[in-house]
Amino acid sequence: MLELISFLLHGIQPLLIPICFITAWTVTILVVLSLWTAARDSVTTAKQMHQIPCTGCQFFTDNYRLKCTVRPSIANTEEAIDCLDYQPKTNPYLY
Repeated sequence: MLELISFLLHGIQPLLIPICFITAWTVTILVVLSLWTAARDSVTTAKQMHQIPCTGCQFFTDNYRLKCTVRPSIANTEEAIDCLDYQPKTNPYLY
């Protein structure tokens, strides 16, 4: 049994360096592609979230219990991007 294992190891040994080289570079490329995809998706999501106008609306209360007095269910969500009740703040000193 040990002779068979020894024979297999000596037969595979010339192929181990190229196999390990290809495997290491494949794993490195996959990690880089994964990080690139995550960064791209994060930027896309951030751009979409920055389109939400709630903080500049006069009906936005900035209170976690009641974020919006007109449409509290969609306040600070993607549904609020085209809110029909949006009114810009008239007093710039109010936050």
